[in-house]
Amino acid sequence: MKTVGVMNNNPTGRGFGHPVDLTVGQDGRIFVLNRHALLARVGVCTLEEEYLGEFASYGHGDGQFWLPTAIAIDRRENIYVADEFHHNITVFDSYGEFVGNWGDYGSGDGQINGPSGLAVDSEDNVLVVDQKNNRIHKFTAGGKHLLQWGEGGTGEGQFDLPWGVTLDSEGNVYVADWRNDRIQKFSPEGQFMAAFGESGDGDGQFNRPAKPAVDSQGYIYVADWGNERVQVLGPDGSFQLKLRGAATVSKWAQEFLDVNPDESLTRDQSNLIPDLPSHLDTPYLVSTQTEPYFWGPTSVNLDAQGRLYVTESSRHRVQIYQK
Repeated sequence: MKTVGVMNNNPTGRGFGHPVDLTVGQDGRIFVLNRHALLARVGVCTLEEEYLGEFASYGHGDGQFWLPTAIAIDRRENIYVADEFHHNITVFDSYGEFVGNWGDYGSGDGQINGPSGLAVDSEDNVLVVDQKNNRIHKFTAGGKHLLQWGEGGTGEGQFDLPWGVTLDSEGNVYVADWRNDRIQKFSPEGQFMAAFGESGDGDGQFNRPAKPAVDSQGYIYVADWGNERVQVLGPDGSFQLKLRGAATVSKWAQEFLDVNPDESLTRDQSNLIPDLPSHLDTPYLVSTQTEPYFWGPTSVNLDAQGRLYVTESSRHRVQIYQK
């Protein structure tokens, strides 16, 4: 297990600003999507914590974001970023050069209102979670609309503000049905297959799940955002494991502490894993006071080696686990 990240209040340079999602390229480069106002950008780094730079910026022009939500990469190393303010998808090449954007705001067929999740299938088609229209779209890489499914509600195949999406090795689609506190599974054509979870903080229960990931064996990893944890389910949806976080000090953070001895001394004197009184015993309050724990886990992703990346928006870092 390792930790990558440190807060960066500047529009450029090493570090993150409220990261919400990431994707990993074929060469191992990690593309981290930052949502922080004025600091929206994609930071590029490696697992060894080499910072390679960033691309895109905050704004309304080509290659700019206002409220970015999700990032994905295809086999040709094109990078897609969803923006729920602009209601579109922006496309970059693997070096961060702007390629184009597509997406039409509205509620009609093929139109989008607040895209919140992205995934790319084996044919480089792009799955888009249409958050406020409560449905899923499939587009070609160039933005041609292929199909859509879903509607508002609590029944099978219905959604209430869905967020993240992922695919398994067979192309089945898993959607974090955010306000229904469950994960729904669909065929590649959008037929309902299963639903996992219910509201709560017990094992296998969710409180506003943000994004799932599925490994090669069919195990389902869920960023259980409202419960400040990650849960692992079996292929049948049965509870297997939960993670609260076990962050270490990242290389970037340690280098900052090394050149700022006053900050380092204050940290050494602080109780970063306190015993909290019972009235503060909620997942959110515990996480805000317990430095190694997840605080705001907004997405989970898996790389080709099966490593699990947990993006923490509120602590501006990524925790990485090996199965």
